[in-house]
Amino acid sequence: MESTASASPADLWDRIFGTQSAPEQWLVIAAGVVALAVVVPHNVWRVARNAITIAHEGGHGLIALLTGRRLDGIRLHSDTSGLTVSRGKPTGIGMILTAAAGYTAPPLLGLGGAALLASGRITAFLWIATALLIAMLVMIRNAYGALTVVIAGGTFLVVSWLATTDVQAAFAYAVVWFLLLGGVRPAFELQSKRRRGGAGDSDADQLSRLTHVPAGMWLFLFHAVSLCSLMGGGRWLLDV
Repeated sequence: MESTASASPADLWDRIFGTQSAPEQWLVIAAGVVALAVVVPHNVWRVARNAITIAHEGGHGLIALLTGRRLDGIRLHSDTSGLTVSRGKPTGIGMILTAAAGYTAPPLLGLGGAALLASGRITAFLWIATALLIAMLVMIRNAYGALTVVIAGGTFLVVSWLATTDVQAAFAYAVVWFLLLGGVRPAFELQSKRRRGGAGDSDADQLSRLTHVPAGMWLFLFHAVSLCSLMGGGRWLLDV
C-alpha cells in the first residue's frame, strides 16, 4: 500500500481529508483487545496512563483558551499527574468548564475519533491528533512533559506520514479504543482515592467549591461521560 509520504502535492489534500476503506472487522476487534490489554494490567497502565494525562491536561488547556482565560502553561509529571495553570476570573462558567474538561476530555476525544474512523477519515484523524499535540507542546513548561508530548506527537507524525494505509488504520483504531477504554478508568481511580480520604483537591472537589454541588455529583458526571462515550464510540467502531 502507498504511504502518505509518497503522495504528490496535488492529491495530498484528498489523501488526508478524503475517506479510506474501513478495515476488516477482525482488525477493529484486535485493536480493541490490544487497547484493553494496555488499560487493565496495573503495571502497563502506569506507563500508558501518561497518554491519558496528555489528553486530560490538554482538555483543561483547550477549554481555558476557548472560554477566554489566559493559559500560562501545562506540566506533565512522571507519576502521570499533571497541572494546567490559567489566569482569569476565579469563578464563573469559564472556570467551571475548564475544571470539568479534564476527566471528560479523553473519552470525548475518543468519541470524536470514533466518529472520524466510522466515516472513513482515518488519515484525517491521525493528522488532527498530530496537530493537537504540536499545539500542546508550545504550552508545556517542564522537560518530562515536553519529552512525553514529543514522543507521542512523533509517533503520530511517523505513522501518518510514512506508514501504509493498513498500518495507519490499525494504529488509529488502537488509539481510539485506548482513549475510550482508558477514559473510563481515571474516574474510578479518583473515586477510590476519595473513598480513602485522598485527592482532596481533585477536579471534582474544585468543581464542588465553584458550584456548591457535591463532588460526588461531578464524579457521577465523569462516569456518565466516559461510559456513554465508550458505548457510543464502541458501536461506531464496530459498526453496530
